[in-house]
Amino acid sequence: MNDEILIDKRLLRRSFEQAAATYDSAAVLQREVCRRVIERLDYIKMDPRTVLDAGSGTGSALPELARRYPHARLIALDIALAMLVRVRVPWWKKLTGLGRVPLAVCGDMECLPLADASVDIVWSNLALQWVNDLQQVFAGMWRILAPGGLLMFTTFGPDTLRELRQAYRSADGHTHVNRFVDMHDIGDIMVHSGFADPVMDMEYLTLSYSELRDLMRDLKAIGARNVTRGRPTGLSGKSVFARVVQNYEAFRRDGKLPATFEVVYGHAWKPQPRRGLAGRPVIEIKSGPGG
Repeated sequence: MNDEILIDKRLLRRSFEQAAATYDSAAVLQREVCRRVIERLDYIKMDPRTVLDAGSGTGSALPELARRYPHARLIALDIALAMLVRVRVPWWKKLTGLGRVPLAVCGDMECLPLADASVDIVWSNLALQWVNDLQQVFAGMWRILAPGGLLMFTTFGPDTLRELRQAYRSADGHTHVNRFVDMHDIGDIMVHSGFADPVMDMEYLTLSYSELRDLMRDLKAIGARNVTRGRPTGLSGKSVFARVVQNYEAFRRDGKLPATFEVVYGHAWKPQPRRGLAGRPVIEIKSGPGG
């Protein structure tokens, strides 16, 4: 992988720490995608004991997950401690009326600090785009899921912020927008990681802004800053941003500037172990060359 598009996890954590207080007011798209994907749980009949919200942010999905699964233990995992502090605030009990607060775990999805087969549902909304090694993440999720467990997630696809990427392309030679993985590649990685029956689909959602600065302000408020290793190391300067603004104006339609987001939806299952006629697990033994 090109080192320039790798995410600097130290800067990523700092960015979301700083955005914890402003995240909820600016996360309009994140809430809408959360609402859409959580409706898909209507078609899945499960009574999980443990549900993990991986990349929980401030925990906006947790109240609905709590209502749907009143007997489940909820775990909120995020790389930013300041986000998890907001998950634990007192209003959570009052809002859900369930008298239970999620377990908050500060950790990295690329190194999940949970035991093998300890979770029945792994839920993740618009967080996977912040990892460097998606295969490692899915392998970890497969490890912590119990047999028959469900992985359900959303992330961003390659066309996300395409206008902003194009506007910056001719302004300087640095990386300004994250790398986003194609939906088909994500499905292949899931299968390679051991998941069964992956289902993938996508849709485009577009936000409209009066000025480019409004989009940049919203991205900053949710912590979505440029934390790639190929980012500019110093201030870009007014002249660079002026060129970006001029380039972005080419996309203006009906008086508004569009910001396109390619939202990828996916879910898959950790299969039950195969069993033989005597009910014992079947273990496949593959012989090596000449075996």
